[in-house]
Amino acid sequence: MTMHSRTNDIIISGHNLELTEALKNIVRDKSAKLFDHEEHIIRIRFELGYTQNVTKTEEFSAKGHIEIRGKPLIVQVASEDLYKSIDLVMDKLDRMLRRRSRLFRIKRKTPHDVDIPADIPKAKIA
Repeated sequence: MTMHSRTNDIIISGHNLELTEALKNIVRDKSAKLFDHEEHIIRIRFELGYTQNVTKTEEFSAKGHIEIRGKPLIVQVASEDLYKSIDLVMDKLDRMLRRRSRLFRIKRKTPHDVDIPADIPKAKIA
């Protein structure tokens, strides 16, 4: 089994937060699992952010956006720990991809009737 490197398909940005190589590597490593589940992923964007609330509590947010054929998958999570936020976003995106895949399999396997209107005009042959 060969491992495909799709680092060009991952965009990581920070908001009020300096992105270190360690943070980037963690996001890349965890997102590799998402590419394994779905081969039709075009691009994944992650936005990591930091805010300090009025109550002086720190809050780290992570937002994941998967560009895929069809409707894009977007998830946002905030917690008191950046690594926890990253893990939660990855888990949610993973569940969304698995659910999407399962729904497509069910839809493909389920036969359904096609309603054809009775008043279809006949083609004229010249």
